[in-house]
Amino acid sequence: MNDPRGNPTGTASQQSLDAAQRALWRMMSFFDTPLADLDAASAADPGWALPHVMRAGFLLSLTEAQYVTPARAALDAAEPLLGGASEPERAHFSAVRRLAEGRWSDACRTWDTLLLAHPRDALALQWAQLWDFHRGDAVGLRLRPARALPEWDAADPLYPYALALHAFGLEENHLYAQAEETARRALTYDAAVPWAVHAVAHVMEMQGRFDDGAAWLRQQQAGWAEGNGFAGHLWWHLGLFRLETLDTIGVLRLIDAHLSGEAIEITLQRVDAASLLWRLHLLGVDVASRARDLVAGWPLDEADASHSVFNDLHAMLALMASGDPARAEAWLASVAAQALRAEDAKRSAVVVAREVGLPLMRALLALARGQCDVACETLYQLRASAQRIGGSHAQRDVIDQTLLAAAAKGGRHDFARALVNERVMAKPITPLTQYWADRLQIALRDRAPGSG
Repeated sequence: MNDPRGNPTGTASQQSLDAAQRALWRMMSFFDTPLADLDAASAADPGWALPHVMRAGFLLSLTEAQYVTPARAALDAAEPLLGGASEPERAHFSAVRRLAEGRWSDACRTWDTLLLAHPRDALALQWAQLWDFHRGDAVGLRLRPARALPEWDAADPLYPYALALHAFGLEENHLYAQAEETARRALTYDAAVPWAVHAVAHVMEMQGRFDDGAAWLRQQQAGWAEGNGFAGHLWWHLGLFRLETLDTIGVLRLIDAHLSGEAIEITLQRVDAASLLWRLHLLGVDVASRARDLVAGWPLDEADASHSVFNDLHAMLALMASGDPARAEAWLASVAAQALRAEDAKRSAVVVAREVGLPLMRALLALARGQCDVACETLYQLRASAQRIGGSHAQRDVIDQTLLAAAAKGGRHDFARALVNERVMAKPITPLTQYWADRLQIALRDRAPGSG
């Protein structure tokens, strides 16, 4: 049988195919996890490999070391069934196997090849975008959906989700008008598409449109806030818009309601909480007790280190915000120990940890020790390669805000002036930018926002 987009599959069971398609929709929409649907697909056709591969890919997409073992078990269950798999399904198996080995770039190259022959393979588009994001590959985020979308039928129920992938790629390449138009178009279809809501929120964040952004998320809230695994991240975006206005009380209330306690289930949500807490800490807000609560539920054993550099760094931010530099040093040692293991030298995260992640984390410790010159020099030098840790421009802005704080603490007017100049040339002067300018005693001159 072919799937609804004409891609060959390895099943003859309509029931199994329908269940796998529901699972695919869940992965693209973030409404509930796909695991129950994948169980149903396997029950309807025990000989079909793809549901096992989809389970493995989903578990790995959570970016937590604890899920690698069950993901490998799912791949082991799929492997004996590959004789009846289609060519695209065997390619997916190969790509996800590479993910399980930590070879993220190799996995994305496999999906690239698959999409050349099968541009309507929605699973390849979805997974490649996730790992382009985890690798900080902005070009891939934009171009891969662009190569595929003209081959899609706009009547396909998954078309708005594919449009949303392209919208986010456009935004990460600073094509803001195109990104917003594409995302809004995705939302004109009869579907809830949180990734499209997310793309518009990113555009508004990058353009300094904090009032528009908060209003946008409130207007779209019915489509993302209930029953959606992506809700925590969109609450994080609302937190950024509030932070841009210096509404620190509002940000704390949002954290307490949506990014703490039972609301946090996975590390991707812990990362968002850590990001907001650290930004508040840089503004002089006491967040130590909240940070300690966050750290208490975070798996920070050595086995968890160097699985995702992005996660490692945010765990460090949470530890620093909690006021526990000794444990932060111990966490850094764990990340270093894992990153320097010779047998892991080919893992994508290990390479990035060695070259970018560990220096970033050492700079944070230097700041805590009052070694502001070291922190400033290191953070400034790493800005050019920081995209390699993954995440978005908005997420990695936490590095620049840390550099601003280090410059203020250490009296480094040179770094401070340069960063503030960048910000006011990129977008209108916001209360947050004005705060840093005032704290750093920088007079803001009239200039054309967005001209730099």
